[in-house]
Amino acid sequence: MTSTSDSATERFAERLSATTLLRFATAGSVDDGKSTLVGRLLHDSKSVLTDQLEAVEHASRSRGQEAPDLALLTDGLRAEREQGITIDVAYRYFATPRRRFILADTPGHVQYTRNMVTGASTAELAVVLVDARNGVVEQTRRHAAVAALLRVPHVVLAVNKMDLVAYAEPVFASIAEEFTAYAASLGVPEITAIPISALTGDNVVEPSAHMDWYGGPTVLEYLETVPVSHDLAECPARFPVQYVIRPQSAEHPDYRGYAGQIASGVLRVGDPVTVLPSGRTSTIEGIDALGVGVGAATTVDLAWAPQSVTVRLADDIDVSRGDLIAPTAQAPVTTQDVEATVCHVADQPLTVGQRVLLKHTTRTVKAIVKDIPSRLTLDDLSQHPAPGQLVANDIGRVKVRTAEPLALDSYADSRHTGSFLLIDPADGTTLSAGMAGDAFAAAPAPDTVPAVDDEGWDF
Repeated sequence: MTSTSDSATERFAERLSATTLLRFATAGSVDDGKSTLVGRLLHDSKSVLTDQLEAVEHASRSRGQEAPDLALLTDGLRAEREQGITIDVAYRYFATPRRRFILADTPGHVQYTRNMVTGASTAELAVVLVDARNGVVEQTRRHAAVAALLRVPHVVLAVNKMDLVAYAEPVFASIAEEFTAYAASLGVPEITAIPISALTGDNVVEPSAHMDWYGGPTVLEYLETVPVSHDLAECPARFPVQYVIRPQSAEHPDYRGYAGQIASGVLRVGDPVTVLPSGRTSTIEGIDALGVGVGAATTVDLAWAPQSVTVRLADDIDVSRGDLIAPTAQAPVTTQDVEATVCHVADQPLTVGQRVLLKHTTRTVKAIVKDIPSRLTLDDLSQHPAPGQLVANDIGRVKVRTAEPLALDSYADSRHTGSFLLIDPADGTTLSAGMAGDAFAAAPAPDTVPAVDDEGWDF
């Protein structure tokens, strides 16, 4: 007999499984109200637990505030609460009947640009806040540029603190026009402007009674309805191998399967595929997905991103962790010369000639930084030529030579298989986050003569 609590849990799970997931990030200048907006979203959508709200109310009273400071729902670090700013990326998970959300509240300071890159790297939407009194400022343009670099599909301009400009429509219209023109010039595909007051809740969850001149959606309504779809039919399949499964048991003496998560596209039984970087070819003989029982598996005819499955091939060929299985007709070209835009996230600089490890999907190879052609100035999108090194929060172009070929897509085509990390081989520290291919300017021509290192890293 099923208990009432079990039935409620099952119904809740069914409701969540029926909804889509949206990953989004917030960004803006210091004191534009990012954390207050997030707190208002959580509070007004009934996504805050009672004890959390009580803790915020207590902290607010201890600071001499009569009303609860909703920004404290996300500014979890003591340093953030003491300074009233966001330092780290705060992740929050919440759900409404229409959609599930993973939210990254990113810092606004220039020195934390790398944190915004971290938060927005997997986001499908970015909410950029602007103080209605200040309009579009340097940091606003910087955040728009980062969103464009990361190919975030949707950008929301939230013009905040409209209550401090008497809810004036001309103020909103002027800011929206300026930002939209700038973001469009960067190649941002979709921009939606919404006038809000995070402090009072205007147009955050509920429509504002003070701005009857605005007929668009509230922030939550837009988040719930923005299309989150990937046309898998037009997206080439990419399957990075995570693990080789060979039970060699009495029940499965000859089973050989390749487990992993489909990065993009659709895999079908019978599809001719190529294993990269070796170039060996075969055909998908079977696909095993997780079944209904604990540890059970079921055979399916097709699977799609982002499902985790085990693929069986018709031929007994050498496949191991780090290999990429792709349709033979749409296989990426392998290369040892990687040209990319990187955001440097480590405190130690990235220099020309530096030995690094390059991690791409499940594959990690040795590499050398051959050149740093330019550093991007986000203020005006100008290129500073030959900087020699990149320091923390810098964004620049790099040329990297790898010890082994990589099946790397352009980041413009795939945010998953077009991205990589540069890692310090000495201690495993992440140095830079990379995006293969063009950024704002055309990529430099590749070197035609491979460089030779005189200390054993000859690629």
